[in-house]
Amino acid sequence: MQEKMAQDETAQDATVFDERVQQQARARAQELPGAGVGHSFGPEWDVYKVKGKVFMLMTAVTGEPIVILKADPQDAKALRSEHEDITAGYHMNKQHWITVHPGGSIDPSLIDDLVTESYLLVVEKLPRPQRPVDPAAFGRGER
Repeated sequence: MQEKMAQDETAQDATVFDERVQQQARARAQELPGAGVGHSFGPEWDVYKVKGKVFMLMTAVTGEPIVILKADPQDAKALRSEHEDITAGYHMNKQHWITVHPGGSIDPSLIDDLVTESYLLVVEKLPRPQRPVDPAAFGRGER
């Protein structure tokens, strides 16, 4: 009985830990000017957009809570080689998107940076009058 309780407690702790990546990403996205969330791919998907363009997706349809972010192709390749919890974008262009998996090897400040960079990659492609921030200056001086 105690062993079963310990297993349940460990599983519960793992679930809370697993959700930290999404919680951190969600908190950062909510701070970004003009960012909003919807469910355009169904209720299992949180789709974050700026001016109608996707910069982040979150889901647990894979069996674990993941965050999918836009990334510069060279940065994406380096991130995948440096972090076992970062892989090619789930159901996205594998060159331009990454997936952040739970597991504990990703520092919260890196998650913040990845979300910000994904947002800025989208913002810099918007027509100047539609940009909620200057992508050349916003968030990049903080690193």
